[in-house]
Amino acid sequence: MPRRLLILNERDPRNPLSGGCEVYLFEIFSRLAAKGHHVTLLAATFPGCSREETIDGVHVRRLTNRYAFYFKGPLEARRLARAGSVDVVIDALSKLPFLSPWLVPAPCLALVMHLFGTTAFAQAPFPVALVTWLSEKLIPACYRSTPMVSISPSTRDDLVERGLPYEMVAIVPCGIDHGLYKPVAGSSSASPLIGWLGRVEKYKRLDNMLEAMVGLRKQIPDARLVVIGDGGALQESRQLATRLGLDDCVEFVGFVSAERKVELLGQAHVLVNSSEKEGWGLTVIEGNACGTPTVASNVPGLRDSVVDGETGLLYEYADVAAMESALLKVLTDTQLRQRLGTAALEWAARFTWDAAACDVETLVERSLHGGGAPASLELQSPTF
Repeated sequence: MPRRLLILNERDPRNPLSGGCEVYLFEIFSRLAAKGHHVTLLAATFPGCSREETIDGVHVRRLTNRYAFYFKGPLEARRLARAGSVDVVIDALSKLPFLSPWLVPAPCLALVMHLFGTTAFAQAPFPVALVTWLSEKLIPACYRSTPMVSISPSTRDDLVERGLPYEMVAIVPCGIDHGLYKPVAGSSSASPLIGWLGRVEKYKRLDNMLEAMVGLRKQIPDARLVVIGDGGALQESRQLATRLGLDDCVEFVGFVSAERKVELLGQAHVLVNSSEKEGWGLTVIEGNACGTPTVASNVPGLRDSVVDGETGLLYEYADVAAMESALLKVLTDTQLRQRLGTAALEWAARFTWDAAACDVETLVERSLHGGGAPASLELQSPTF
């Protein structure tokens, strides 16, 4: 039967700062809305936004600025729950926990992309990072009896290490739009092209990729790099590329349409993800679905989305020489690249948003009927 679902998340897809969490939420909950569920998202405002609108069947209400939202959002959810307008609250722990099990008198399903831990101090100003780090300390006590959705084994393991019961955490990885992300015959670039895709933030470590490019060009003079994405570290990255003498071989294309992204992924011989930590690695699977293998840092999330030696190669995080070596192998060994690309296509085919939406719907029902042990459920998404 239709349920009234209330999502707490700072951002919505119209927000200029939206990212992977918002993709995940809307791919899943737009499908649940299409099945007849009533879905509302409480989110923060941003410059030029409207206060209310419906996006892909999800009613979006923007309450206040991003900082005050973590106070006002749970209070509004509490008011709606007390009024009997909410069946299940979806607590998206993508930035700070909303502590819904303590504050909102309604069944809760927690959704976790990844937790920041000490990486917050490398990304945000010290006061913001400190609040993030301290707030995550409350998660085990608050959510211990709450069914949780994690998007990867690494995220589940992180939650368990922090004190959450293993049996309460289910893995529902990201899907992929296979109608959009697919190989295009003859689209590969003539000269060796490396793609770097994602939000350009400090913890994504684009600087490592740029440093590796210096040595790589000595081995492959016509190698090029295209950086796809926008973010707070974009200008700093442009300046670094100039200082390293890479202006002739590095192109920053910024934020692009989905169609243009697919075109660039199809042209790339290899995709790089140099991040310090990820919840999963959606960009990896997007590239894989286009037949493009990945070279990625061996960190939580990426070691789940990249099957080392099969769909791509992993290197030790921040080891520029190791990254350069892995890229050199993929770019110079045609047979290896083709083998990785073929396996990457097969790997990506396993992940669908329809399966993910069905799994989350199952977990919503489990939340509504007293929680239980999500990890014991037989879900449709791939197992690891």
